[in-house]
Amino acid sequence: MRPGAVAALVSTSLLLLGAAPADGTAPAPLPARMADTGGGTQLITAVAPDTGSTTGTVTWWDHVGGRDGRWVAAGSAPARFGSGGLTDGPARVQGTGTTPTGLYDLPYAFGTEPAPPGTAYRYRPVHEDSWWCQDNASRSYNRWTEPLPADCRATEAEHLVTYPAQYAHALVVGFNYESPVRGRGAGIFLHVEGRGATAGCVSVPKEAMRRILRWAEPGEAPHIAIGTSHGATAVTRY
Repeated sequence: MRPGAVAALVSTSLLLLGAAPADGTAPAPLPARMADTGGGTQLITAVAPDTGSTTGTVTWWDHVGGRDGRWVAAGSAPARFGSGGLTDGPARVQGTGTTPTGLYDLPYAFGTEPAPPGTAYRYRPVHEDSWWCQDNASRSYNRWTEPLPADCRATEAEHLVTYPAQYAHALVVGFNYESPVRGRGAGIFLHVEGRGATAGCVSVPKEAMRRILRWAEPGEAPHIAIGTSHGATAVTRY
């Protein structure tokens, strides 16, 4: 973990998932209240008020102090979610504009712009022939391809270079990635925000995305937990 990665103060927005205990003490940090954090010492949480929301908060956390240590917020930023709100990841249907809730790994980063100085993550530059295949009939479903393979229709793929602002910097979210299920969805990223809600990704302001990439350490096994503040898709359930 690089020096200076951990912020000392946690804003009120970081306590969004629970009121203070009756004795007046502050609630435990959000990761400490989750069912699973991925087993690493870094975590990103993306939380919306409810499944119908298209806005919320992204926070990135470090676990400090060893086995008996604690989670400390390293940063926070406003977030945007899918135009269709959020839905439980395993039940998601492709094309619904929903952001899948759940706990996911972050396989690698990419961007139309160079990686921010200090980025340790594997970072793939976007080229003119860089595509993300979303064609359910293709062997390359939910994969980066260069060039577009013959069995992946361009109308069912995302030409990454055509989104220079949103994909200036991004992290691949491991939703439906390791063993893709056709029809569940493809191309879910944490990326730079555009003008409004996403097509199912999570987006944050550009400077926040640059800070996250400088903060993330592959050796710390960072994951992202996406969920709501309460209910069946509460982030604490993942």
